[in-house]
Amino acid sequence: MKKLCLMVLALIVLNSCTKNFEGINTNPNQITDKMLEQDFNLVGSSFSGMLFNLMGHQIEEDLCYDNWMGYMGTPTPFVSSVNNTTYYLRWIDAYWNRIYGSVMSPSKQIIQLAQEKNLPLFGDWAKLVRILAISKLTAIYGPVIYSNYGTAGLGSIKYDKESDLYNSFFTQLDQIETNFKANPTYTGFTKFDPSYKGNMAAWLKLINSLRLRLAMRLVKINPALAKTQGEKALADPVGLITTNADNFLISLNGEVMPVAMISFSWNDTRMGAAMESFMVGLKDGRISKYFSEVSDASLVTDHPAYKYKGIRNGAYLNAKDDRVPYSTVSTDFNSVQSRRGFTAAEIAFLKAEAALRGWANAGDAKTNYENGVRLSFADWGAGGVDAYLADATSKPINYIDPKESRNNFTALSAITVAWNAGDSNELKLEKIITQKYLSSFTNTLEAWVDFRRTGYPKIPHVAKNDSSPDWGVIAADQWIKRLVFVPAERTGNAAAVTEASTFLSSGKDDIASRLWWDTTTASNF
Repeated sequence: MKKLCLMVLALIVLNSCTKNFEGINTNPNQITDKMLEQDFNLVGSSFSGMLFNLMGHQIEEDLCYDNWMGYMGTPTPFVSSVNNTTYYLRWIDAYWNRIYGSVMSPSKQIIQLAQEKNLPLFGDWAKLVRILAISKLTAIYGPVIYSNYGTAGLGSIKYDKESDLYNSFFTQLDQIETNFKANPTYTGFTKFDPSYKGNMAAWLKLINSLRLRLAMRLVKINPALAKTQGEKALADPVGLITTNADNFLISLNGEVMPVAMISFSWNDTRMGAAMESFMVGLKDGRISKYFSEVSDASLVTDHPAYKYKGIRNGAYLNAKDDRVPYSTVSTDFNSVQSRRGFTAAEIAFLKAEAALRGWANAGDAKTNYENGVRLSFADWGAGGVDAYLADATSKPINYIDPKESRNNFTALSAITVAWNAGDSNELKLEKIITQKYLSSFTNTLEAWVDFRRTGYPKIPHVAKNDSSPDWGVIAADQWIKRLVFVPAERTGNAAAVTEASTFLSSGKDDIASRLWWDTTTASNF
């Protein structure tokens, strides 16, 4: 009897202890799914991180296309000065991992949750961020995993052909645009949107602007599709990003601007020699907004009035300290809170090119070209734009490296800034793309796209070409075309990688293989 009483007493105590077990054992500081469901937190909380990860850092940008396009140059002889900057790959998968791990994965969860919770616009928003991300990724690798992403249980996850990717992008943009237009006053995104604060009209302008950007990539490989999609963007009554107030700015989420960190904290990047050649030669007022003057006058004896010195792309390097005294980026970048993801200047230059190609509603090429320059100068807070646009004599200068003559180059371009109605379309396009290039500082991937599809701006080859059969040989008169498929995919998804390689123009997974839209046609018209 005593034992029975003790058992009953124990059950009573146990029941009283477990009655509020969930409440007692819940961390008061932990966010639960129920809490996240309030005010759309469950579907909205990942967007700021996804948007942030649309952009890259040192390995993805500074040691790849920032260097390849001459925006920046490294003073540091990484891996005995044989690396991505000299066309021998050491870093391949950083941006791939960033996009799949920090954009595609969370967006997959959001799309599923949006369907479950009947919040379709959040699903559309996630799909739009995906297009922004994958449209960047495909510009680096070519074929990528998109339509089959997240398909579990398959032995091989197939890659999309680039032609299929662009068709998918345009179809999905149509769907997203239709749904956004049907909900112009929707405010659900507001607290999760560091770029546009949930303004649906602003996101619709970005959709049209993105459509125009993607259409222009296809002008040589599929001019009919490019024209159809480009004219669709130009004709849409919602409009495009046409003022700097409309610019798509991507929050740094409290982080330091990567180019400032690499330049000041690590001393691993400096002004690029191509930027010196163009900006000093053309007397470009934005130069002080991008870069800092050198303190050593002996570095700029060739142009003492402009105290800026850059590093050649693929430079011959010895000791890092040789070029640490060259121009850093402007100290202003230490305090910026966001990055430029899409600007009104880019749209103006796209419209200028569209006008040259005869697209409807593109306007006048000269007007768009000059508007692009004005928007860029205003966006960067630079003065002297009127004199700059009127300058018909100043030209890019030759580059001299005071530390190593093998890095010297003769300017390949002889353009001036002033528009000349009598110029050929090719020369007009060179001016448009060169100014688009100069405007795109800190958002440089699209400049690499433009360079591959048009040949402009005219930049030097790498001084030191270490390409080899390991990753592909870049001829002395050529430039790098792409990054190869990442090692984890080569080993873990080998059959799909083998098939994807056949989608490339050469059928080879190497850095010399042109992307689908990068044709061998010399003329742009």
